[in-house]
Order: sequence, then structure tokens, then C-alpha cells
Amino acid sequence: MSARDRLTDSLYGLGWGAVKKLPEPVAVRLGRTIADLTWKRRGKGVRRLESNYARVLPDASPERLAELSRAGMRSYLRYWMESFRLPAWSADRVREGLTVKDLHHLTDGIAAGRGVVLALPHMANWDLAGAWVTTELRIPFTTVAERLKPETLYDRFVAYREGLGMEVLPHSGGTAFGTLARRLRDGGLVCLVAERDLSSSGVEVQFFGEATRIPAGPALLAQQTGALLLPVTLWYDDSPVMRGRIHPPIEVPEAGNRAEKTSVMAQALADAFASGIADHPEDWHMLQRLWLADLEPRPADGERP
Repeated sequence: MSARDRLTDSLYGLGWGAVKKLPEPVAVRLGRTIADLTWKRRGKGVRRLESNYARVLPDASPERLAELSRAGMRSYLRYWMESFRLPAWSADRVREGLTVKDLHHLTDGIAAGRGVVLALPHMANWDLAGAWVTTELRIPFTTVAERLKPETLYDRFVAYREGLGMEVLPHSGGTAFGTLARRLRDGGLVCLVAERDLSSSGVEVQFFGEATRIPAGPALLAQQTGALLLPVTLWYDDSPVMRGRIHPPIEVPEAGNRAEKTSVMAQALADAFASGIADHPEDWHMLQRLWLADLEPRPADGERP
């Protein structure tokens, strides 16, 4: 393991070990202080966040975008402070941490034994939402996690999420899709973060008027298993309670081949995400390149990257 990887792993370990012991008001103030300092430094992530917000609000002034990126960093650090502390939260604190609009879309689907795919963007705190599902609704679910480096950091995230009641599958390795499909055919719940997939397998969609790619998995799982596909958006307000909405189901089109159906469903999913992000852009934590126009050109064959 490199020195950088050891440092990264140690910092995350410090967060889970120390921040969870802080009183909640202290953790809130600490998160806001770190967010403001990070924002003032105008590093690469902050600049990218602001650039992404400019796609969401194309008419916003530079002053408005700067204000929004500051709020976005505060929201992002709230996510981290909450996530570090979640393992120490009581069941009651978890239950009180989220209110959900149109929850019936999920509960009716599970009650019918049909299987449900919840797909959501990187908004607010999806780990808290997952803990709420397993604690308040008592519904177990399966998700996938990208393999992070160093491997010890990936292991930390898996152990953390399994401790919140989730079944976590590795994104790589080729077996995750089959396991997810089996869970859904058994009437289970699958939760997937699904607004960014810049691999060659992603489905191209229009997102705030420009092209990007999102994962095909949610739409393919719904087609192959008959599960409901439900978009979810999350946001914060000024209270300690996170808010959420479960959007109406995305139906499988009657006409078209598998690729055509997947394209239509992926676009509907992107549209639902966009509606939630437009309402609460500061709670969309996208500090990476997303739109195809922002990607660096790939080297031609035979050229060095």
C-alpha cells in the first residue's frame, strides 16, 4: 500500500472512530467549518461542483453559483458528518432522521411481492435513507459498492454499510447483476445510486439539456424480473431531518427491443433525477465530471494516455 493510500485509509478511520463520539451539535459545527474552509480554497472539487451547478441553473450569475457551491459543500460535509456518526445513532434517531413523501410506491410494491428497484442520484445522504429503510420499515435490501482503493478503505465502507443492515455486493466481478435479479425475483428490494456511469456500458441520456451516460442496470433489472423501478430524490432543509420523495414507477415500454426499452427507461429515470436536483441543487453532491462534453478526449489507439 502506498503512503497516500495509507493516509487516505487512516483519515477515514479517524472519521469513523472520532467523529461518531462527538455530540451532534459539535459535529454539525465541525462539518460546516470544514466545508467553508474547503470552499474558500477553491480546489478542483469545488470548481467542478460549481461548474455542474451551472448546467442545472444556466441563467445563474457567478455570485449565485458561488453561493450555491458554498451551500453544496456544507450539504456534502453534512453527509459525511452524519455518515461517520450513523453507526452510533440509536434506532429512534435513525427513524426520526427521515421523512418520505409518497412512500406507498415502495411499500405497495413490496407488499405485492413484485420486487422493487430504488434508483437515486448522489443527493443528501443515501446511507441514512438505507438505514431508515432497514430500521423503520424493517425491509432488508441489497446494493452494490464500487471497489475503492486502497482495498482496506473499500472494506471499511462495506463493513459500515453492512452494519447499517445492507447486503453489499462488489460492483466488479460480473456476478452482482445475477444476484440482484435473484433478490428481485424473490420479491426483495434493491437500491442503486444511478446518475453517473461513464463507462462504455452506460446508456446515453439528455440531462439538463446535454448528453451524459447513466447505468443501464436499473432498467435492465426491471425488464428481466418484472420489478418496479422507482426513482428517489433526497434533500435537506434547515432541520436535523432529511426529506425524501419516491417518484412514480417507470414502466417498461410495450414496444421496442431491449436496448430501445432501456434507453426510454433510462431517460425517464434521468428526468426524475433532474426534477429533484432542480428543486434542491445544493444537495446534489457531484464533484466529478458528469457530462460527456466535459470529459477529456480519450487517446487514439497506440497513443499513451
